[in-house]
Amino acid sequence: MVKIKEQINLIVDTSEEIRIDKYLANLGKFALYSRSFIDKLIKQGLVLVDNEPVKKSHLVKNRQKVQIKIPFPIEQSIQPENIKLDIVYEDSYLAIINKPAGMVVHPSAGHYKGTLVNALLYNFKYLSSGYESDRPGIVHRLDKETSGLLIVAKDDYTHSLLGKMLQEHLINRYYKALVAGIPEQKQGTIKTNYGRNKYHPNKMCVKHNGKVAITHYKIETYFPYSCLLKINLETGRTHQIRVHLAYIKHPILGEKVYANDNQILEHFPQEMRKKINNILVNYLPYQALHSYKLEFIHPITEKEISVKIELPDNIKKAISILDNLMANA
Repeated sequence: MVKIKEQINLIVDTSEEIRIDKYLANLGKFALYSRSFIDKLIKQGLVLVDNEPVKKSHLVKNRQKVQIKIPFPIEQSIQPENIKLDIVYEDSYLAIINKPAGMVVHPSAGHYKGTLVNALLYNFKYLSSGYESDRPGIVHRLDKETSGLLIVAKDDYTHSLLGKMLQEHLINRYYKALVAGIPEQKQGTIKTNYGRNKYHPNKMCVKHNGKVAITHYKIETYFPYSCLLKINLETGRTHQIRVHLAYIKHPILGEKVYANDNQILEHFPQEMRKKINNILVNYLPYQALHSYKLEFIHPITEKEISVKIELPDNIKKAISILDNLMANA
């Protein structure tokens, strides 16, 4: 049984009918709670209109009575683990972590230990509850195979504000990707509809009836038959960069899910493929994708935050080898 921490009562004030989830998300008094949290309350039957539980699509009218029951955060069952973290920024409200490739962000099936959350619980005294038992502090995620910058919240209020900033595209996230082949345009935008692959539920894909996904890219450095891209996300769909780059036939070097080695190697002439394969085997166990920069206005202090880090050593080594190939071409 859900234990209720508090109950909020209000009278709807609107000039037109509006969905209950949108109405609550836009109320100033709900700044503490994210849109996803409100959706969960509705699914649990904890949002009532005129004393009746409603679905999130329910249209509320002016002067209707709404009750919102806020549960206690779910108790944590995850064990702290003494795992060293690369903390690149920290204050009283949030921290920014440089996550290594190969680390899962939060516990899930098959990954109950060694996650970023296990490390956070050991390294930080305070973390937001996130109102999810397995994700304290986690504002947004990176794939297991992707390295780089990730924001962690230390309290629920900061977490909620950061979540809303993500929804409103107020947190700029920049990536670098080492890709096979060279796009025709030096810079461009990939815009598609996007969603889950119905044949492979763990994979995403470009699909006619999906949500809009937008990726901006610019070539930073040219190599023989490959290049390093700077990427800015306008939307943040699961695996978006990986899927979009594979979709335009320029998969990320080291990609294992959305492209195979043959699809990567076909961009290179036959005489170079052995050397490129050596790069893939020895230096790129995961796709060469790195979140290298974050920019946003701090939700509490209103200070401008701009954090930038270098590429990890394995990607640097791959680039060094490609540089040598360029010099000897």
